[in-house]
Amino acid sequence: MRSAKPAQFAALTGLRGLAAWLVVLFHTRLALGPLLPPWAMLAAGKGYLAVDLFFILSGFVIWHSYADSLQAEARRGQILGAALRFWWRRLARIWPLHGVMLAACAGLALLLLATGRPAPRYPWAELPLHLLLMQNWGFTAELSWNDPAWSISCEMAATWLFPLLVLVPWGRLPRWALGLIGLMLLALLWAYFYVETGGMLGRDVTRTGLLRCLLEFWLGNGLRIVWGLGLGSGWLPALAALTLPMASITLGWEEAAFVPATMAALILCLAREQVWLPLRWLGADVLHWLGEISYATYLSHFLIFVLFKLAFVHSMAGGEPRISWCQWVAYLMLVLAASHILHRAIEKPAQRWLNRLI
Repeated sequence: MRSAKPAQFAALTGLRGLAAWLVVLFHTRLALGPLLPPWAMLAAGKGYLAVDLFFILSGFVIWHSYADSLQAEARRGQILGAALRFWWRRLARIWPLHGVMLAACAGLALLLLATGRPAPRYPWAELPLHLLLMQNWGFTAELSWNDPAWSISCEMAATWLFPLLVLVPWGRLPRWALGLIGLMLLALLWAYFYVETGGMLGRDVTRTGLLRCLLEFWLGNGLRIVWGLGLGSGWLPALAALTLPMASITLGWEEAAFVPATMAALILCLAREQVWLPLRWLGADVLHWLGEISYATYLSHFLIFVLFKLAFVHSMAGGEPRISWCQWVAYLMLVLAASHILHRAIEKPAQRWLNRLI
């Protein structure tokens, strides 16, 4: 069994940084229009799958960081106090930057209303749900305010349930039982999306996003349990990460049938003490930095793009603003700078201050 001492997974942090920028590309692709060749537009249109990586990776990392301490407190009969501290620490990690972005959205909504322009994407009646991180629990029909925050709303639901999950003695189960549970999670995920969306993971997220998050978050929890038992460190995860995408192309599988499993296998590959040589570049310093600021990138890029289009983009085609390559690069640089500033000036200081209160 591996040591329970938390480790820094540099390659996983780098992967998270790249994934955040795939989401940025997804949300800006239509504005590039004919500048992107069809194959690039198709690839960019799959950027939403980075969110599935976030969910699985969050489950892995949160189990790695908190499960042992929660289980130790549970053995001492102090699980409630430990759970309260865990929930507070997770809120300290997630909410401050979310609150700042909501405030910025509210400022934009007020400005639009004050200048006589409609603001349908900012429904004030739904703002309390966003403040409570409950906006994607099935109470709303469409994404609103800061659209990307739907995923942290779902992840917050997984966070509330997490202390219950760690009470189960998973390590005492036979290895075949752990594997079977993982396969059942993957099968349930595929079956649900096959019935609801034809196997597409990114459709109708206000209705399907919560279960998508929970199942993938729990899959990530299971990966960390398997990793902690010293399993999954051989050649099988690498083989799965390579062959599943190729098999899906050959056999015409829906993305729900192979994407979560591929990402799970990739995470196990990158969690190794010695990362496979072809993947070690993910641990490079610049990618690690992108991973460190990835939460700020993810939460800020959408509103920044809205403001950028209002200020600088006037060319329209079919109702969709069009931007040049120069404008797009300028926007990316703006997001990068804003991510660094938000991470250093708001996200981390607020997290440290709130954590000192407990």
